[in-house]
This record gives sequence, C-alpha cells and structure tokens, in this order.
Amino acid sequence: MMEMTWMKRLPWWYVGVLACFVHSALAQYHPERKRISPLNQVTARYKDTYVKVIYSQPSKKGQTVFGGIVPYAQVWRTGDNEATEITFTQDLLIQGTKVTAGTYSLFTIPDVVKWTVIINRDLGLWGSVNYNPMADVVRFEVPVEQIAEIYEMFTIDILPQNDRADVLLMWDQTRISFPLRFLEPTKP
Repeated sequence: MMEMTWMKRLPWWYVGVLACFVHSALAQYHPERKRISPLNQVTARYKDTYVKVIYSQPSKKGQTVFGGIVPYAQVWRTGDNEATEITFTQDLLIQGTKVTAGTYSLFTIPDVVKWTVIINRDLGLWGSVNYNPMADVVRFEVPVEQIAEIYEMFTIDILPQNDRADVLLMWDQTRISFPLRFLEPTKP
C-alpha cells in the first residue's frame, strides 16, 4: 500500500507533461527512414589517395527527369534521400581549386545547357532543404552533354587516369563531368 502513495501525490498535469515528452522522443526516432531509391557507392584510387562517393539512385520510371522531377535552376541533392557525399583522403584539385581532405556534400544546380556543381561542408542533410551556400567550398559550372544511351537510374562514376580522374553524373540521356587532379603528398 505504501508504494502507491507517491503516485497519489503527483499532480495529474505532471503525468500529462511526461507523456508528451515520451511521445515526442519516440516520434523523432527513425532507425532508418524509408528508402525508395537504393544506396550506391563508387570509388577511385591514385597511390595513397582515394575518392569515394555515396549517393542514392532514383529511377526515371517513364518520367521527364531534368525540368520535370528535378527542376531546373534549383539546388538538387544530386541523387535521392540524403544529400550525396564525396570523400577525399588527401588534398586534391577540383576545377583548379585546392580542396582539403575530408567529406563533403555534393550538390548541383541543373539547367538546360550547363550545371553548377557545388562542394559543400555541411553533412548529414536530408535532401537540399537546409542547403547553406555559406558552407560552399567550391562552386563551378560545367556543360551538359546529351548522350545516346539512356540511364534509367541516376548513376555516378569515376574514371581515373593516372593523377587525374573525371567524375561523371548521368541520368536519362544527360551527362555532366568534372575533373579531379590528385596531388602528390608533401613530405614533412
């Protein structure tokens, strides 16, 4: 009987507030958000340096891709689900700009004849909703290529060639690419 007395002393509003806190905490717990698009990874290596891109692959499914499900002139997460991430284990050059080793978000702004490619410091973003241009490390434009092959799924590839590599982004009959140049590590 003594065990129940502490509960009798608790005000009912306290129990209600506690229930709200528990409900709020459980509502925010998502062990894995539902993924419609599969996760993919592509890597390339030059000596002791490697580049890794982790991204989700949305499918065309008969839709108009660019200018349709991916609007023109708006920041795109460059895939689906979380923003695409690109990792460099050593410093390298992108479009002539030195980028320090680390992991970055890869955003793009698609357009008809050219895209803007953005390497950004913010990580762990779902889509591009919270994209912050103040965190951009490098931003540059590349031309769009129309290709004969149709890519049903959004695809990123890295084509290494000695101390350089081209990063390719392809979906539907559209392709863009941008160059990376690996730097030789400096001796201390």
